Amino acid sequence: MLPADLPSESSGRVTLRDVARALGVSVATVSNAYNRPDQLSAALRERVLDTARTLGYGGPDPLARSLRRGRTGVIGVVYDAPLEYAFADPAAAQFLGSLAHSLQAASLNLLLLASPGGPQDDPLSPVQSASVDGLIVYSAAQNSDLLRAVLARGLPTVLVDQDHHAQAAGVGIDDAGGAAQAARHLLELGHTRIGVLCLELGPRQGGGRVGPGREQQVAYHPTAERLRGYRETVNTTTAAGAGPGEAVRLYLTEAERNTVPDGEACALELLRAEPQLTALLCMSDVLAQGALRAAQMLGWPVPQRLSVVGYDDAPGSADLNLTTVWQPTCDKGSRVGQAMLALLGGQKPADVRLPTRLVVRGSTAARSATQAPDGPMSPPS
Repeated sequence: MLPADLPSESSGRVTLRDVARALGVSVATVSNAYNRPDQLSAALRERVLDTARTLGYGGPDPLARSLRRGRTGVIGVVYDAPLEYAFADPAAAQFLGSLAHSLQAASLNLLLLASPGGPQDDPLSPVQSASVDGLIVYSAAQNSDLLRAVLARGLPTVLVDQDHHAQAAGVGIDDAGGAAQAARHLLELGHTRIGVLCLELGPRQGGGRVGPGREQQVAYHPTAERLRGYRETVNTTTAAGAGPGEAVRLYLTEAERNTVPDGEACALELLRAEPQLTALLCMSDVLAQGALRAAQMLGWPVPQRLSVVGYDDAPGSADLNLTTVWQPTCDKGSRVGQAMLALLGGQKPADVRLPTRLVVRGSTAARSATQAPDGPMSPPS
């Protein structure tokens, strides 16, 4: 029989002290049932928990517990895009899954800190107000207010696919090297008029054709590095079968977001405006999937009329028979988790750069002899 003076459902929240009074034990005994179960016998602990359930006590307040321990058990993942974007990108979802798995053994959870959706919302608020033990920057523009806000927190920080920073650990991939392999592959196949479907150049730019001025203002590290890999390769490599003085030209367009519909829209606009193109370099497999849809809509068979190369080798790309650049997405997530655990343990891990490699499948082929380097294409045979 429980004492009559305990709080009723209408008199307020049941506390740890109420449970102790009902059992006739100390507050420390009830606390140990939740926080130090090894200090109690199994029978006593079960009696405490059973009484707590009967009274409607849900356990110690998580915030109070984290304040006492000085740890929240939560790692924030900074994502400079709306939250749904993280789940629409297969590579991002794969990375987050691997990262979460690497932190589970340390009883750490992830909190996605995405960019607020409203134009009046403060984009720095999620980072500045988050109660977390560390921050992982998965997507942020270089030298941005967001990146400065992250570093200003003074928490253990891991930068993913970013330039080196002394205040943080870094894990990335050889973006430029992978892009160079993709461009070289198309040159070896004789392509000299190549479109490029770019990831976002900077925050909230809106997408569209990219001229020299905008190209010099790229703010996202992966976009800048992949573009550098393409450019350096076409500037130093002669396309197979190219005629005397026949230079390779790149035609750039930016997707507003890394989604299949955006990739399709960008590819349709570019291919209609530049019918002399015989190949597309896509900075993600998501954009490449959109490009394949655009080619189908235009009646351009792949790869006979149009070669398409992606980037990431995301799940499903093999089913599309897509030539693409593989990156070790799962390993990257695991390495980021390991770097965060090292920082939380007081260590300073060295920066890591992981390799990339070209995976040739059926979406690329040699430029047809009927495809002139300039002007509209002859109909495919």
